[in-house]
Amino acid sequence: MTDQPATGTAAQPATPPKVNMRILAQYMRDMSFENVAAQKKLQGTNVQPDIQVQVSLDANKRDAENQYDVATKFKITSKNKADDQVLFIVELDYVGLFLVEGVPQEQLHPFLLIECPRMIFPFARRIISDVTRDGGFPPLNLDTVDFLALYKQELQRQAALKAQKENAPVN
Repeated sequence: MTDQPATGTAAQPATPPKVNMRILAQYMRDMSFENVAAQKKLQGTNVQPDIQVQVSLDANKRDAENQYDVATKFKITSKNKADDQVLFIVELDYVGLFLVEGVPQEQLHPFLLIECPRMIFPFARRIISDVTRDGGFPPLNLDTVDFLALYKQELQRQAALKAQKENAPVN
């Protein structure tokens, strides 16, 4: 008996589908900048800003096949550490229109809320930097946002709410 190589009928491992993601458009859906310090005529050199950044995400399917709106919403409040007076407030709702193909359905939600915001974040950061500078403050250059951690926090929050509702007494 001789050893011969197997011919052709063994099952080949399935190759994962090729992921295709493109930004089709991006835009500001809403933006506001409020210079509270100027409105209240706050003055002085003893200003030590304390910056608080809130980020929320949302994704929606569009009517066109494989197209999604992904919104990244920022609310930034700067307060003076010395007296807790608000210096400025920035709110930005920045949206990317994405074409996403080849992502398995069970992975689509995290893909939309992690990978897509990563792609548009530098543009939103630039807008926030420009607006704060043009508003009379030093440009605010946001640190990179960990969208994976943000996504995990939201899942934990939703799970806690669900557990709370399930354990609530019925009247």
